[in-house]
Amino acid sequence: MTATPNHDPSGQLVVTPPRRVGIGDAAAFVGTTPRAIRHHHAIGLLPEPERGSDGRRRYGPDEITRLLWIRRMADAGIALADIRDAFGDAPVDAAESSAEPGVEAVLERLERALVAKQAALERQRDAVRRMRARGARLGLLADVVAGRLDALPEGALRRQDVDTLLVTERVFGPLGAAVQASRFIALASDPELRAASDRVDATEAALDDTVDVDDPRVAEVAADRAAFERMLHAAVDATGLSDAEDALFDDDDSGDGDGDDGGDVKPAPDGVADPGGDRQARVMSAAGAISRLPLDFSPARLRSAALAAALAADEPPTGSATDGG
Repeated sequence: MTATPNHDPSGQLVVTPPRRVGIGDAAAFVGTTPRAIRHHHAIGLLPEPERGSDGRRRYGPDEITRLLWIRRMADAGIALADIRDAFGDAPVDAAESSAEPGVEAVLERLERALVAKQAALERQRDAVRRMRARGARLGLLADVVAGRLDALPEGALRRQDVDTLLVTERVFGPLGAAVQASRFIALASDPELRAASDRVDATEAALDDTVDVDDPRVAEVAADRAAFERMLHAAVDATGLSDAEDALFDDDDSGDGDGDDGGDVKPAPDGVADPGGDRQARVMSAAGAISRLPLDFSPARLRSAALAAALAADEPPTGSATDGG
């Protein structure tokens, strides 16, 4: 039923409001749709109103008022289920104070959620800013890692360098990757050192599944790798990069260990920015991460890597005296 226009004795138009309206008029007044109102009924948010002689729903002032509150609360970001819980089982026409415990609890929960969402959005904005300032990939590394690479000229780093830092950050955390950054700074700053690295990488890659672990080339490649690593470490020391590494450890007051048991994740150290968007940066324990990291190396290449590590461990520090010459 809609309003009926009439005229009073003076000829003025008088509109007599209906006592109840149909779902279409109710939706139009509230600013919603009949379908939405039917959904409110279906989920128990709005009790079923009286029905007319034609079997259709008829909405009175109390139902309209409740629909208006539902619309306002939904516009404020409150989920329909929370609105339903806030109203509880109170009848539509119940006399209620303006301070409703159910609504207050919902609003408190909503505010907490909005604060968390705002913090997540700020982290995402920070990540986007870093990506725009440093590049899409560098900007996603932790600040303590990417900050060490800022002075390098554009294009000095290779995609593989950044990929390696990402994996290292996952395994050993941002501090471990920040230390490893010295390696790539040295390579990016010295073309001859980079060329030597490429040569050793190529000989290692040649140790594929067709090469037996006892093949003499395995030991030869291991010796080449150990010699290159000594040369690289000397370059890191000579350029002061090792001093920068020491400063990183001096500044780190997180007390983080190098992992616990079984591969549980642990939060990144305090003060390390999270570039990952809507959650805190996470690092696995080293043992847990390494056990899950695929490495497509042949047995011969793995044997060569182990030999190279043993040679590096047995090598005396650069510049120290050796017995027997």
